[in-house]
Amino acid sequence: MTISKENRDFIDSLIDYYISESESYKQIAENFVPEIGSVPDTAFGIITGCVYSGFLQAYQNQQQSPSLEDVKEFNHIIKQRAALIKKAILEPCRPTEVIDKKPRE
Repeated sequence: MTISKENRDFIDSLIDYYISESESYKQIAENFVPEIGSVPDTAFGIITGCVYSGFLQAYQNQQQSPSLEDVKEFNHIIKQRAALIKKAILEPCRPTEVIDKKPRE
């Protein structure tokens, strides 16, 4: 493992954030129909591109450049989480229904 724990945690938090906002990125991708072949694949590409940009920015903020090994490890992290990202795009979370709909007095 060559990516520092701090940077690894940051990447994980970015992935979690983009998973939680996947519906927004799906909507962005939908704006490119019919030019694109697949809305989910395009949204996946946008999300992974944003995470990659954050990964590079983290190194730049530390006045470093990622090594080839760092980039390989980053790709491995994305591959490990790819199914979750794709699932979030295909099956967006639905807001929890309010159980008690009576107004408060």
